[in-house]
Amino acid sequence: MNIINDSILVFEYFTASGENDKSIISEAEYLIYSLLDDLKEFNVSLIVNRNYSYIADKYDNVNGIIIDEDLEDYLKNNIGEFKKAMYIAAENDNHLYNIAKILEENNIFIYNSNSQACFKSSNKFLLYEELYGVVHQPKSFKLKIDSKGYWKRAIKNLYEKWQSEDPLTKLKIIIKPINSVDCENILILEDIGNLSYDLEEIFPSGSRILVQEYIEGEDISVSLIVHEGKAIPLSINKQFIKVQDGYFEYLGGLLPYDSRFNKSILELAIKACESLGGLNGFVGVDLRVNHDEQDLYNVYLIEINSRFTTPYVGLQKIANFNIAKSIIELIDGKITIKDLEDSISFNGVVEFKKVKDKMIIKEL
Repeated sequence: MNIINDSILVFEYFTASGENDKSIISEAEYLIYSLLDDLKEFNVSLIVNRNYSYIADKYDNVNGIIIDEDLEDYLKNNIGEFKKAMYIAAENDNHLYNIAKILEENNIFIYNSNSQACFKSSNKFLLYEELYGVVHQPKSFKLKIDSKGYWKRAIKNLYEKWQSEDPLTKLKIIIKPINSVDCENILILEDIGNLSYDLEEIFPSGSRILVQEYIEGEDISVSLIVHEGKAIPLSINKQFIKVQDGYFEYLGGLLPYDSRFNKSILELAIKACESLGGLNGFVGVDLRVNHDEQDLYNVYLIEINSRFTTPYVGLQKIANFNIAKSIIELIDGKITIKDLEDSISFNGVVEFKKVKDKMIIKEL
């Protein structure tokens, strides 16, 4: 296949890897289609697994690169054919970091966050330490699941310590993987007496987990464009999170969303992004908004996603400007931050939901 050297290399991890889980692919396809729609003015080389070759066929400006091997292996062996890239990948199993590292080591110009920003944001405890004292965050502690069960005693001791700091408020804690996406394997423990060895069925011996105080409130995210230490917010988004039997499931969201804490939400998201070096392009920030007027803080940082996140599929539908094109032109120096700020506007409200194995998007 003749690969055009001056094209932008584009891929979405799951459609390039041949993932067959329909609940994952429904979201992945919407993300890559949204990105390709925004890149119609550019010459694009798209990596897709042979099972998803039809994605490339929909676009006249897209040169499809059909693979049937591990994406990271393909990149290591073939990345020298390209000069620049814009891609979609998630943090699980360090895919986002690994891909950024491969591209950097081969001097590929990327319109995404650098590998160090991906590494720090992917590891939830590293991010907590990096931004400790910079923005408000839930109390957090990391530990390792050991085969002898010492982890259980450590969690109980931590629970008792945190509860003693505010004995009048019933403490709930969150247990989650150090690296995860979309509420994957996140457990809320409302009573420390419910802590059991069943946790080892979710987190095998040797797993590193994050134990975090649970903040009552509303799940919110902010979508931003970041470049050279400057973060420009696009929208505040309401997240739809289902909690059943103590486990969390991400179902989608609604945007743009209006909260009486808008000012505090945006200030925290901007400060968090501008304080973590290496973020670039589209970035998502997850927050928890506490509506308790007696609490010391109303907005808490939960995590930073140094990548294209699901709200992009909604924003792309109602944006009065081209998001991906604006990122490219900003990073290429063809427009300024001021130009970008002046161009940002949206027309309408959009809701996106995962329903069984489908992603349903509708303008309201």
